[in-house]
Amino acid sequence: MAVRQAAEAVKRSAQDPLGIYLNDHLAGATAGLELARRIAGAGQLPADAGTLQRLAADIAQDRSALIDMMRALGVPVRSYKVFAGWAGEKAGRLKPNGRLRTRSPLSNLLELEMMRLGVQGKEAAWRTLRAQAGTDPRLDAGRLEELIARAAAQADILEDLRVRAAALVLAESGAAHG
Repeated sequence: MAVRQAAEAVKRSAQDPLGIYLNDHLAGATAGLELARRIAGAGQLPADAGTLQRLAADIAQDRSALIDMMRALGVPVRSYKVFAGWAGEKAGRLKPNGRLRTRSPLSNLLELEMMRLGVQGKEAAWRTLRAQAGTDPRLDAGRLEELIARAAAQADILEDLRVRAAALVLAESGAAHG
């Protein structure tokens, strides 16, 4: 009987919209963290290494905060979705960038745009959970406000980096056609 009840609980949690939503965001957070760590380690963006390392550390903390909230809400982590996020980021590295052997400034621009979109999605998730915090005491509204503010600050940093990377790409493009 207990085994059957446990199996039913697992089946219900697999169909729970909140569980699906949070696990999808966890997959995205995993991909975003991998990308942030790679960008911070590559040293090819127009930013100081400390800024990029702090950004990657903040993204790691945000991912941990999401896992903590999932635990508080009784939402099990779906390992296959986490793996899909990790693998998706690795597969994204294979995209053509206009160069065979070296990294293109275009790759920097596209990856910064992907990261910015991911951060905006994360902020939206925090806002969704913040709206739920009014009726669900398992969610800490104050902590969610902090996470929303941090996501906004991350988006600002990424936008600044994106604009600088775009200028480099456009300058390279202009030189090639000029």
